[in-house]
Amino acid sequence: MADIIGLVLPFFGMILLGYVVAKITKQPVEALGWLNTFIIYIALPALFFKLVAKTPIEQLTRVDFIIADVGATYLVFCLIFALGLWLRRASIGEATMQGLAAAYGNIGYMGPGLALLAFGEPAAVPVALVFCFENMLHFMVAPALMALAGGEKRPAHQVVSGILHKIVTHPFIIATAAGFAAAFAGFEPPQSLQRLIDYLAQAAAPCALFAMGVTLALRPLKRVPVEIGYIVPAKLLLLPVTMYLVLGLAGNFDPVWVYTAVLLAALPTATNVFVIGQQYGVWQERASATILITTVLSVATVTIVLYLIKSGLLPGDPFP
Repeated sequence: MADIIGLVLPFFGMILLGYVVAKITKQPVEALGWLNTFIIYIALPALFFKLVAKTPIEQLTRVDFIIADVGATYLVFCLIFALGLWLRRASIGEATMQGLAAAYGNIGYMGPGLALLAFGEPAAVPVALVFCFENMLHFMVAPALMALAGGEKRPAHQVVSGILHKIVTHPFIIATAAGFAAAFAGFEPPQSLQRLIDYLAQAAAPCALFAMGVTLALRPLKRVPVEIGYIVPAKLLLLPVTMYLVLGLAGNFDPVWVYTAVLLAALPTATNVFVIGQQYGVWQERASATILITTVLSVATVTIVLYLIKSGLLPGDPFP
């Protein structure tokens, strides 16, 4: 158990440091601007390129894994979306936000560093595939449902072109695509360039986690929404369990791939959910509360998931 705590403590410790420093220094949210720019446009893209470029191309084309992962994620999304409509009598826009809060994990800021530290380099490919394809689907689902809800005022063709533009210009997806191309071509960067990529990639996790802690501190919890009662268990418990079972049913995957997908599914709600709510003027305060609460509680749930994996209590194949 001490080894598990040693894995988890640096990650949540960096979030806590960001939170504490933000409370002490009381800098405005605008002060995060250049750090977020560095994380999103430089450090994390370097990490994703590095992970993918070194991978044999046949491992990057596991369509069965991609379909199973996205399918498990959107099973939970659809369940919470339906609960929002039926149980809370929410609008389509509010139900969409609830579904994203339960299915959109912090796979960009927290996923790569934690998975690589827990499982080593073999986790690189599933991390990249999960991130790339889940994000692409989130980019499509959110504006499409908001358009259906009436929160999207643009014509349909502009909505579609906006979705495509967001996908093809996102720095993480561009870096992943460049990694695919490098892996396919067998390209190896010159040593000096590789050192720069390595240096930037090493900065990705600590900077992202620190920025996440600062962001949480700048969005204080004002009230606990009722929806938390079913969204939090869905995000931190139901999604990783569903991911584990769906991957077991879908095929015979390497245990590291299964464990990586389960670990990423157990991560707290992504801060992007708040950004989407802010963009469409719906569910912002409750999204902020969900992010904070799932992040705090995930200290326990992520630790438990890692303990089950590392102790051998969770088989790599649930249906041998």
